Amino acid sequence: MTEEAAGHGATTAPGGGASSAGGSGARAFARARHAEQLSARLPPLLVAAERVAATVAQGVHGRRRVGQGDSFWQFRPFLPGDSITRIDWRQSAKSDRTYVRETEWEAAQSVWVWRDASASMRWRSSDRLPEKVDRAEVLALALASLLLRGGERVALLGHGMRPVSGRPMIEMLAEALGRRGEPGTEAGLPAAEALPRHGRVVLIGDFLSPLPEVQEAVARLATIPVAGHILQVLDPAEEALPFRGRIRFEGLEREGAALIGKVEGMRADYVERLAAQREGLKAIAAAAGWSFGTHLTDATPEAALLGLYLALAPDRAGRRR
Repeated sequence: MTEEAAGHGATTAPGGGASSAGGSGARAFARARHAEQLSARLPPLLVAAERVAATVAQGVHGRRRVGQGDSFWQFRPFLPGDSITRIDWRQSAKSDRTYVRETEWEAAQSVWVWRDASASMRWRSSDRLPEKVDRAEVLALALASLLLRGGERVALLGHGMRPVSGRPMIEMLAEALGRRGEPGTEAGLPAAEALPRHGRVVLIGDFLSPLPEVQEAVARLATIPVAGHILQVLDPAEEALPFRGRIRFEGLEREGAALIGKVEGMRADYVERLAAQREGLKAIAAAAGWSFGTHLTDATPEAALLGLYLALAPDRAGRRR
């Protein structure tokens, strides 16, 4: 009897594919609640300490600072919650809208989060585990929840969002993440997007694409420049290839099928290639001045969330990692 399993983007993905609009909305808000609960379980003292450290290093949010990042970035529409002292009356007089002037330093308080929703992410090796994309979305929302509590502004990369602060933003993010495209229509790497200098990005995905493609995507962002962190999320079966015997692997991203007579015979080569991919990702991140981490879906998400949060914290010299 032929079994089916997965490597890079392999196998039939239980629960994969798009759901109805109603189901997507319910799922999105369920993830938002899960993300809130997850971030709330982090030690309050640690969260407070990191936010204090960030405040000491960067200064109070909204306060102008002389030096790098104080130059003009863009005008944006006035939003509820903005102080009227921030309105640029000269720019606003040119149209029927009211505009606020933003600087590059203010943009540096913004974080863009991206999660891979491509077909290879919509897979799990066991019904007891979440699909990779589900874990990625929970982590993305939980990180956004922590950042928003600290007064940072957050947006989803690739969704045409402008970074916004405030707790209501978490539901907007959850709703946006719930609007996944059909399997096979979502890209496995972030597309080019105009971002301000000195901002930060967090990329969450399996990053099993060819290394030159990953390098190109990261380089586009790093040359802006923005700081960044890459989190590779994998299913434990992708880490260890635990299957035995005759296995038929089905590709989810048009790789086709491969029938292997004795999977355990190629395990060592597989593990070696995965390690090489990971080392390549580390090197790409390091060359861009970014950080890199990994997470398996059979592990608790708290440790990965803490790693993401700390990766965005300033070091003792007040510089982003």
